[in-house]
Amino acid sequence: MDWSLVWKAAIALGGLALLFGILLAFASRRFRVETDPRLNDLIGALLGSNCGACGYPGCEAAAQAVLDGKDSVDVCVAGGRKVAENVARVMGVEPTMAERGVALVHCIGGLEESVPKAIYQGIDSCAAADKIAGGHKACEYGCLGLGTCMAACPVNAIALDQDHRRWVNRDRCTGCGLCVEACPRHLIQVVPRNQEVLVVCNNRDKGARARQVCSVCCTACKKCEKVCKAGAISIADNRAWIDYDRCTQCGMCIEECPNRCIVRVAPRRRRRRRDLVTAGASSAETGS
Repeated sequence: MDWSLVWKAAIALGGLALLFGILLAFASRRFRVETDPRLNDLIGALLGSNCGACGYPGCEAAAQAVLDGKDSVDVCVAGGRKVAENVARVMGVEPTMAERGVALVHCIGGLEESVPKAIYQGIDSCAAADKIAGGHKACEYGCLGLGTCMAACPVNAIALDQDHRRWVNRDRCTGCGLCVEACPRHLIQVVPRNQEVLVVCNNRDKGARARQVCSVCCTACKKCEKVCKAGAISIADNRAWIDYDRCTQCGMCIEECPNRCIVRVAPRRRRRRRDLVTAGASSAETGS
C-alpha cells in the first residue's frame, strides 16, 4: 500500500473541513439574527400548551408579540392572572389584566332530568354523537356529556358530576373561549364574571315538547319576564334571555321559575370564604 496517497487524501479532506468550518463560522456571524435574550424567559413564563386561545399559533409567537410590543402581558388568555404576572416580571413592567368572563354551560339536564332516546356506543366525542341521529338525548339542544369541552379546556376548569352534567369551576376558568368553539351544540357562552343569575337551558322547542324531553327546561312561560322589575329578561326562540347590563341580580326570577332553569351561581371563592366563617363561628360556640 502506498501510504503517501493515504496521507495526501487525509490532508486534502482535513483542508476542506477546515475551509468549510471557516466559511460556516463567517456565515453564522455575518448573517446571524439578533434575538432578545428575554424570549426564552417569556416562553417559559407562558402556559406552554400552545392552545391558540390567544390568537397566535403557539406560545413562542405570543412571546414574540409581547417583546415586539404588539400585545400586552396578559396575552395568555388561558393562563390567567398568574401567567400575566410572570410575563410582567420578565418584561419588568407592572402586571395588567383585562377583566375576562367565565364560561357557562346552558344545560343542567342530567341523567335524571333529561330523557334519553337511545344508548350511545361510540367514541367519547360530542361532535361524533351529535352526527348520529342528532345525538342520544331526546332534547336536541341539550348537553351530550361526552367531554369535548373538557378536552378543549387547557386549565381543567370543566368537570363531570355523577349525573353526567358539566360544570365550570369559576375559580379556574380564564374565559379563553376554547370550550365555546369546541361544543358542537353551541351550549357554552362566556358571560360576565360578576353575573350570578343565569339561565341554564338552551331548549328552543315549544313548552309542551320541551316538557316531554326534560324536567328542568325553559318552557317560555314568561313568568320570569313578568316578575323582573328591571326589564332584564325577554323571551325569544322559546327560551328566556337575560340582559346582563340591566340585571340587578335580585333573584326574583329564580323564585318564579317553575322548572328551576334559572339559577344563582355564586363565585366559588366567596362560597368557600363564607363556609369557613360559618365553620369558625360554630367551632367557637361549641368550644371545639
